[in-house]
Amino acid sequence: MLKTIAETVSYIKSKTDFTPDFGIILGTGLGGLVKEIRIDTVIEYQDIPNFPVSTVESHHGKLIFGFLDGKKVIAMQGRFHFYEGYTMEQVTFPVRVMKNLGIKALFVSNASGGLNPDYEVGDLMILNDHINLLPNPLIGKNHNELGPRFPDMSEPYDHAMIEKAKFIAKETGMKVQVGCYAAVSGPSLETPAEYRYLRIIGADTVGMSTIPEVIVARHMDIPTFAISIITDLGVPGKIHKVSLGEIVAVAEKAEPKMTQLIKSLVTSL
Repeated sequence: MLKTIAETVSYIKSKTDFTPDFGIILGTGLGGLVKEIRIDTVIEYQDIPNFPVSTVESHHGKLIFGFLDGKKVIAMQGRFHFYEGYTMEQVTFPVRVMKNLGIKALFVSNASGGLNPDYEVGDLMILNDHINLLPNPLIGKNHNELGPRFPDMSEPYDHAMIEKAKFIAKETGMKVQVGCYAAVSGPSLETPAEYRYLRIIGADTVGMSTIPEVIVARHMDIPTFAISIITDLGVPGKIHKVSLGEIVAVAEKAEPKMTQLIKSLVTSL
């Protein structure tokens, strides 16, 4: 893995001398944050050695380097998922690369289904914990150069950034929830019984991403902040058929709030 990371980093550095301080992963329907970035360099995933290619509709597949309100960022416009057939090492590989390009903190966004009966479609939820029901991306040989064999996960999401985000939301009159996200494999959406199970074990939302990247980030001691847009509900009495188009539409409608919050949070660091 170390050789593969080095090869990819070397290629990217041959295309740009931009050194990012912060990494951002943009999920389903959330690529609009890129409009807020003063772009320096764009590299297509398909051109990057060892990079997977996004196969999901609404994931553009571009690595964006630039300035977000004066802060140097690298943004993934589209991510990779286990359900696409990629290994966990492939899904999380970009986080390894971003660390070696210089990022000091990681911001992750996603669209998720709400399980908490107090949540509404369009709400934002700041993650303060998670439940991983996917294969752990650290299974296999451990490279001590990247992180320890048994990384601590008592603080998967940075407490200081969570408090700053809550303060920003309060100051701007923005409604935010704070809760626990569960990750499942997908790509089928959950059954009513699965929604009940996930709620019983402590999840407030459910999705198919984010946690693998967070685990790998924490393995490398990168402080992490993650946020969900609630695009549909898995609450008894509120469950109905939903399509990807509907999920993307809700995410795009709520995206300006998420963009404002992340932009303000990055600026505050």
